[in-house]
Amino acid sequence: MPAPFHTRPPVVQHVKRGVNGTLRNVCFALGSLLGFAAVFSSSAQAQTPPKIPASEAQVATAPAASEIDNSKLDAALFYQLLIGEIELRSGEAGTAYQVLLDAARKSKDPQLFRRATDIALQGRAGDQALAAAVAWRAALPTSVEAHRYVIQLLVILNRVPETAEVMRSLLNIAPATEVVAQINGLPRFFSRAADRGVAAKTVEQALRPFAGPTNPPAVQNAVVVTQGRSLLMAGDAPGALALAQRAHAQDPGGEASALLALEMMPATVGAEAVVQSFLKNKPQNDEVRLVYSRVLTGSQRLADALVQTEAVTRNQPQQAAPWLMQGALQLELRQPKDATVSLTRFVSLTEAATNASSASSPRAQIDSTADDGDETPAPDQGLTQAWLMLAQAAEQQKDSAAAEAWLNKITNPAQALAVQTRRASLLAKQGNVSQARELIRKTPELSETDARAKLLAEVQLLREQKMWAEAASLLKAANQKYADDIDLIYEESMIAEKLNRLDEMERLLRRVMALKPDHQHAHNALGYSLAERNLRLPEAKALILKALEIAPGEPFITDSLGWVEYRLGNRAESLRLLRGAYQSRPDVEIAAHLGEVLWVNGDREEARKVLRDAQKRDASNEVLTETLARLKVDL
Repeated sequence: MPAPFHTRPPVVQHVKRGVNGTLRNVCFALGSLLGFAAVFSSSAQAQTPPKIPASEAQVATAPAASEIDNSKLDAALFYQLLIGEIELRSGEAGTAYQVLLDAARKSKDPQLFRRATDIALQGRAGDQALAAAVAWRAALPTSVEAHRYVIQLLVILNRVPETAEVMRSLLNIAPATEVVAQINGLPRFFSRAADRGVAAKTVEQALRPFAGPTNPPAVQNAVVVTQGRSLLMAGDAPGALALAQRAHAQDPGGEASALLALEMMPATVGAEAVVQSFLKNKPQNDEVRLVYSRVLTGSQRLADALVQTEAVTRNQPQQAAPWLMQGALQLELRQPKDATVSLTRFVSLTEAATNASSASSPRAQIDSTADDGDETPAPDQGLTQAWLMLAQAAEQQKDSAAAEAWLNKITNPAQALAVQTRRASLLAKQGNVSQARELIRKTPELSETDARAKLLAEVQLLREQKMWAEAASLLKAANQKYADDIDLIYEESMIAEKLNRLDEMERLLRRVMALKPDHQHAHNALGYSLAERNLRLPEAKALILKALEIAPGEPFITDSLGWVEYRLGNRAESLRLLRGAYQSRPDVEIAAHLGEVLWVNGDREEARKVLRDAQKRDASNEVLTETLARLKVDL
């Protein structure tokens, strides 16, 4: 932190600053003081509310004059605050800090303590900010806000061990009904700690008095979960898992241990078992189910995610948001009819809620921006997403008219590219590829990222039409314009693979790995490409294992590992892996691999069932059609 503020006696210097400048500062200062005066007045009124005798209330025929509650902002304090604000407006932050902190000590008003602390923070004077917060806590020892300020400032100043005493004090002043919530919130203070290992030890030290058997079970359980979350922040996943398991054993129906376990998925083996056990005990807990579904979706375990979302829509059929999630999963799993049912259900519920809200409050729909911290979209955003997906579902069912009807409902300019991309896909499938490409190119660019997004949309269009050479040409030019763009390099590598330019593909994938070592798709793509061609199988397996290390449980990567094991002759292990991948993500290409291994292994009936189901989803899939032709399977 910078050196302490430079301070001087708070004297208004008319000659030095100029009369007009001083008057301007006084006006600004008075404006600030009006806010302080309102706070003082409201505080006084809250402490001594006016009382009207019952007899007077009954016989009053006209409103009586309100009692006057004098603010505790007296003349001397008003003058002191005025000088402090003038000094701050004049650039003398150090002097303003001293004046306002002195006023805060005299009045013991939290607004003034906060003001002095914030002035120091704005001046990047951490020690002075901490001094003000410490004085605040000393003057108002039961102030939760003062304790929080002190803890946060100690963390900023890298004095984490000193927070233990303050955290204990914070918990001691909390009402009994709020102790658990306060304990659960402690790790948030240390999200930016320089040494999170020290932070975890400090939290454990602060919580020792609350861990003993004399405390309520809920408090003891919160202590265990919070210690686990602190260890997870410090990078000790095994230690965090052990504590999550311990907390779950203490309280099998406790939500906190399940949420901690969800934070550890998918990287920590054993965490998912805690979540599943919790849901077995609390099958109606839809909040945890939805978080679980999102985690599974992020790991591409879409079938497993759909199971959770379907449970939520059964439990709460009148809640709109889960239907949107369910429809998105069904669409991705190529279940367009089911997706259409789910998405239209979402639309009807959302429109009904919007109409009811509009009828009760005309202003209710003015601000429809979703909260950044809430994954539930605002009504207009959710409807736009639903209409786009309904158009895609209609497209999957080869119903162009229905797809266009859904797209026509979208009027949000921010979604212009998404809408035109879907229209372009419809045109391309009708054979109008040039017109489709032109439609994407003519879409207005509302932000700097739109040009790149349009390029990727056009590449995807060309990929769908198997126009590999045109896509390669487009990407080569793009990669000259957007140097080291990982997504574009990866896309170019995939097109090179389609063109059987294996050396170029490997060079590009190695480039992606160099730029982003944890890019699981690059490792998996190279490993799978080698396995598919029966080349360098030990190296292919090592690449795929690296990808699984980055993204544990990801079905497409698990499929690649199953395929390389098959190439290596390990059929039993191959079947185990492919079955698991197909259960989590019944994708057509995974089905083709599983079907082939089952067929070669002699399990012909199961192979036919898997391949038949895949054919129903996408009969035109290249991997599937090539597998059926090569094996001469009669479905």
